[in-house]
Amino acid sequence: MAKPKEDFSIKQTKPNISSKNTTGLKRTHDLIEQMQFMFVKILKAKDLAGPDGPDTYNPYVEIILGNYKGTTKFFEKKSSPEWNQVFAFKRERIQTNTLEIVVSNKLVEVSDEMIGKVKFNISDVPTSAPPDSALAPQWYRLEDKNGVKLGAGEVMLSVWMGTQADEAFSVAWILDAAEDAGIGYTRSKTYISPTLWYLRVNVIQGRDLVLKDKNRKNPEIFVKGTLGNLVLRSRNSLSKNLDPMWNEDMMFVAAEPFEEPLVLSVEDKLNPNKEESVSLGRVVIPLQDKMKRKDNAAASAMWYNLERPEVAGENKEQKEVKFASRINARISLDGGYHVLDEATNYSSDLRPTSEKQKPGIGTLVLGILNATGLAVMKTKEKRTDAYCVAKYGSKWVTTRTILDSLTPQWNEQFEWDVYDLCTVLTIGVFDNGHLQAGDMAGKGYHQRIGKVRIRLSTLESNRIYSYSYPLVVLQPSGVKKMGEIQLSVKFSCASFIDTLQNYMQPLLPKMHYLNPLSVYQLDSLRHQAAFITSLRLSRAEPPLKKEVVDYMLDVGSNMWSIRRAKANYDRILELLSGILALIKWFEQIRIWKSNVATLAFHFLFLVALRFPGMILPTIFLTLFLVGVLRSIKRPRHPPHLDTKLSHVDTTNEEELDEEFDPLPSKKTGEVLKRRYDRLRGIAGRMQVVLGDMATQGERVQSLLSWRDPRATIIFLCFCFVACLVTYIAPFRLLIFVSVAYVLRHPRFRVGFPSVVQNFLRRLPARTDSMF
Repeated sequence: MAKPKEDFSIKQTKPNISSKNTTGLKRTHDLIEQMQFMFVKILKAKDLAGPDGPDTYNPYVEIILGNYKGTTKFFEKKSSPEWNQVFAFKRERIQTNTLEIVVSNKLVEVSDEMIGKVKFNISDVPTSAPPDSALAPQWYRLEDKNGVKLGAGEVMLSVWMGTQADEAFSVAWILDAAEDAGIGYTRSKTYISPTLWYLRVNVIQGRDLVLKDKNRKNPEIFVKGTLGNLVLRSRNSLSKNLDPMWNEDMMFVAAEPFEEPLVLSVEDKLNPNKEESVSLGRVVIPLQDKMKRKDNAAASAMWYNLERPEVAGENKEQKEVKFASRINARISLDGGYHVLDEATNYSSDLRPTSEKQKPGIGTLVLGILNATGLAVMKTKEKRTDAYCVAKYGSKWVTTRTILDSLTPQWNEQFEWDVYDLCTVLTIGVFDNGHLQAGDMAGKGYHQRIGKVRIRLSTLESNRIYSYSYPLVVLQPSGVKKMGEIQLSVKFSCASFIDTLQNYMQPLLPKMHYLNPLSVYQLDSLRHQAAFITSLRLSRAEPPLKKEVVDYMLDVGSNMWSIRRAKANYDRILELLSGILALIKWFEQIRIWKSNVATLAFHFLFLVALRFPGMILPTIFLTLFLVGVLRSIKRPRHPPHLDTKLSHVDTTNEEELDEEFDPLPSKKTGEVLKRRYDRLRGIAGRMQVVLGDMATQGERVQSLLSWRDPRATIIFLCFCFVACLVTYIAPFRLLIFVSVAYVLRHPRFRVGFPSVVQNFLRRLPARTDSMF
C-alpha cells in the first residue's frame, strides 16, 4: 500500500484572540489566547524560632495544590528567610478547593518537619489583570496541623488569579509544565546577541627583524594574526630582507567588551613546501582603546615593538632593550559595516554596528500559540519536551518548555522594533535536551523539530496573520513533517511615508559600497560571527545551545547540494520560460500560423510606427492595469517552504548523503577526500551564484505579484506617473534625457546604488519558500 502524501501547506486559523478583554479595555497580549493562571508569590518569613531558640531551623516553603507541588530553596539556620519566588498553576488543571502553603524545616537524616502552614480557599482568591497594579503581599500567621494559630511565625505572600499578561508570568515557575529537577531549563528567556565589530588589521611593514639563523638568505616572512581561536596570515613579503613590506588587510570579527587581545606575530617560513615557521617576534594589542570608524577615514598607522616569544624570567627587561624589531600597522574597529552572522537572504537586521540606536519604522509582534502532531523526539522515554526559539535582530526569545506533550500550548507573545522591512523573522521549534537524568542533566542535545521564516515585507500593515505552519525537517532519509505550529503575526508601521522611503535606501550600510568586502571575506567573516554568537549565547544561564544557534543562523547553508543546485537551475529555467514563449509566439507570427494574429500584429506595428510616442505610455499603462487586475488574486498568506520547489520530494538518499556529508568529508581515501572537498567548495559558490541570479529575476516578477503590497503600490504609482509623463513629453526628448543620464560625466555620479537598484533589491523572492 502506498504511503499517504503528507500535507506541507500552511492553513489559515481562527484562534480565540481579541484586542479587547471582557471589560472593554485594550489588551496588551492581543495575538494569543488568554490562559488563566493562579499565581503564588512567596516573599519572606519571620520569627521562625525553634525549641532551641532563633536561627535553628533550615526553612523552606512547599506550595501544595492537589497533585501539584512546588518547593522554594531552603536556608540554613535562619529564622527570617527571604525567598521572593513566584509559582503559577494553570487554572483549568486545578482540581481541588484548597491551596496549602507549608513552611517546613529541612533535616538531614530524618524526614522534614512542618513548622506551620497557611490555607486558602480557591474560590476566595482575587483576580488581578493589567492594567491593575500588582497585588500587594500580606503577612499571614502560621497554623499547626489542627488549624490553631501559632504563637510565633509569619509568612509574607500573595495569591491571585491572572493571565500570561501578568508581569510575574515571565519569572514564575509553571508547576504544571515542568518538574522541580529541571525547572531552571524550562522557563521563558530573552537573550541578546553580542555587539559585533569588524576588526581591520592593515599590516604595512616590519623593521630591523632579527633572524634565528644569521646566515639565512632570502627569508620568507609573513605576519600571523590571532584573535581568540581564529588565526589568519598574510602573504609572504615580496622584499626578501629584514625590512619586509606587506600592506595587506586581515579582517576579524570582535565582540564587545573586547575581552580577547589581538596577537600579531612575525613569522619566518623555513620550508616553502611545509607550513613550519619560526616566530621572529610578537606583540599583544588590547582592543578597548582602538579607533572606532564610522566611515572610510583611514586609521592612523602605529609602530609596535615586537617581543621575542622566549623572553621570560629575570632577564626579560634586559632582552627587550636589546631586541628592537618593530612592526607598522593600522588597526581599527569598523562600525560602518553590518556584521553578517545570518544568511544574506534571511537577515533580520541590516543596521551598521555604530548606529544601533536609530529610530525604528514600526513594530513586529509575534504570538506563539500552540503546536499539534509533534513527533516523538526522545525515543527511549517516548516523549517530547518542546519549546520555541524566535530571533529577530539581536533579540532572541525562548518560550517555556512544555514537558511530555505532543500538543503543547505556549500562548506567549513577543515584540521587536523594526528598522528595515527587507528582513526575516525566524521561529524554530526544538526538543529540550537539558532535561536529562543523572550526569547528562543540562548537557543533552537539542533536536530540531522544524523552522518557520516570515519575511516582513510580505505582511500588510496592521493586519493580524494567524496561520498553522507545517514543521518540516530535511533528514538524510528524506523530508519529514514533524508537526504543525500555530502563529499569529502583526506588523505595525509608525509612519507610512517612512516605510515607503525605506525601499529607496541602500540595502546595506554605506561602507559596504565605499569599501566593499570580497565574497570570500564575507563568507569567512560570517562564520566567525556565527561562532562568536553561539559561543556567547552558550555562556548564558540557561545556555542557548550551539546546535540551536547554528540552526537558527543557517550555518552551513552554502554547502554543495545537488538537490539545491537542481532547484536553482529550475528557477532559472522558469524565469527564461517567458522569453522562450515570447520567441515561440513571434515565430508563429512570422510563419503566419494564424492569419488573424499576424494581421493584427502588422496593424499594431504600423500604429506604433505612426505614433511612436504612444509606445511607452501603452507599456506602462498595460503594466499598471495588469498589476491592478492581479491585486484581486494577490496572495493573502505569507510564503512558506515549498517541497516541490526545493526538490526534496524527488531527491534520493545518495544525494542527501552527499548533502549531509560535512567538511572535511568522512569518505575514505585521502586523495578522494581532498579533491571531493575542493569540488564541493567550488560548486557551492556556483550554487550561490545561480541562486542569486534566480533571486534577481524573481524580484522583477514580484513587482506585480502583490507579494510585497507596499512595493507593488509604489511600482503601480510609478507606472501611472510614467504613463502621464511619457504621454506629455516628446518621445525624442525622453530618449535624449535617458541617454544623457546614462552617459553623464563621472563627477556627476555617486558611489551608491541607484534608486532602482535599491528598490529591486528589497523585493521578495522565492528564497523564502526553499529549504
